[in-house]
Amino acid sequence: MLDRKFILENVDVVKLNCERRFVHADIDRFVELELSRKAAQQELERLQTEANSVSKQIGKASNDDEREAKKESGRKLREAADSIRVKLDAIESELEAVQRTIPNMSHPSAPLGTDDKFNLQIAVGKTAIPSFDFEVLDHVELGERLDLIDFDAGGRVAGSGFYFLKNDAVLLELALQHYAVDMLIEAGFIPMTTPDLARNSVLQGTGYIPRGPETQIYSIDNTDLSLVATAEIPLGGLLANQTVDAEVLPLRYCGISHCFRTEAGAAGRASRGLYRVHQFTKVEMFAFTLPEQSGAIHEEMLQIECKIFDGLGIPYQVVDTATGDLGGPAYRKFDLEAWMPGRGKNGEYGEVTSTSNCTDYQARRLNARYRIKGEKGTNYLHTLNGTAIAISRALIAIMEIYQNADNSITIPKALQKYIGKNTIKRKDQ
Repeated sequence: MLDRKFILENVDVVKLNCERRFVHADIDRFVELELSRKAAQQELERLQTEANSVSKQIGKASNDDEREAKKESGRKLREAADSIRVKLDAIESELEAVQRTIPNMSHPSAPLGTDDKFNLQIAVGKTAIPSFDFEVLDHVELGERLDLIDFDAGGRVAGSGFYFLKNDAVLLELALQHYAVDMLIEAGFIPMTTPDLARNSVLQGTGYIPRGPETQIYSIDNTDLSLVATAEIPLGGLLANQTVDAEVLPLRYCGISHCFRTEAGAAGRASRGLYRVHQFTKVEMFAFTLPEQSGAIHEEMLQIECKIFDGLGIPYQVVDTATGDLGGPAYRKFDLEAWMPGRGKNGEYGEVTSTSNCTDYQARRLNARYRIKGEKGTNYLHTLNGTAIAISRALIAIMEIYQNADNSITIPKALQKYIGKNTIKRKDQ
């Protein structure tokens, strides 16, 4: 969340940022509450000081009447302080609720717009969009013909939006994980497998809504736990309420996790098959940095994503995400959209990765700090996240880009060493 002092000192700027992000946040109410909080805090401190002073005078009273009078005065001061404390707690609770609705500031270069239709293309990958001299199938049809995906069985077991990967699709998933992790380890990321559950306070700290009508999160009844939508959540929680030395920064992590999302409201051909599912595996990048490091680390994460998909031979475009599509914690976000020949009528781009610089927005909510040797006090870290591989969507791009006229699928060269073959064929081929 944004710093309270920053909001008070930049009310018009914060209001304009909310407008540009198409977010409703009651900034005037925030200001009113923060000024009331400060006044109540000052009054509480005054009453506590007076009560302490009276308490010290009791023993110095010259007679019983004076002593009882001072005791009564101290009692009234403590009662008044207790009343102010209750008022202060109520103010603080509402103040924090309003503060959490205020999004991060936006990078000046982020394109203005309500949704992804306003995203701005800033680069394309090294691989050109292929042309086919045969009828192109989408990944669902290819999966059926090659016995790679079973959506019907997934539906019977867990409901719509779940699936079984089978045969060589399983080998492809494992190969993609291995391929991405190898690249990230080489780039200095610490590999980690993460819990599939996290406390709701950690979800809220990273900017996710664990409960309520707008949530995309699966919550566990009668607990304070929820299934994670991305490894960003548990990796962000690594330093919740912790302070690290500036000398160890940046800290780069590579998280392998299952991801669970309700995907409420998702429908249509563009969401067909594996594109929007309730569970998938993802390799995620996450970094804690000094403020002056975060811009460079954001660019580094983007270049790693590009390297991964260039290495797979997948055509893609990079887009600078519009203000209305950023999400609350992100200061700036880049998406990679891979070309999927079976998407839409004649093929379309579909998002496969995103990388966000969240500056100190998540760290304030998580209370994740750093200290500089020889200096007093601590400061908030910057946090960044980026998708290395979201397996389900990477599978779509690979299956559709590398399909052949006989419905076989050529395995990208970068993955062949992990799988031990170069083509996925029907059993009768």
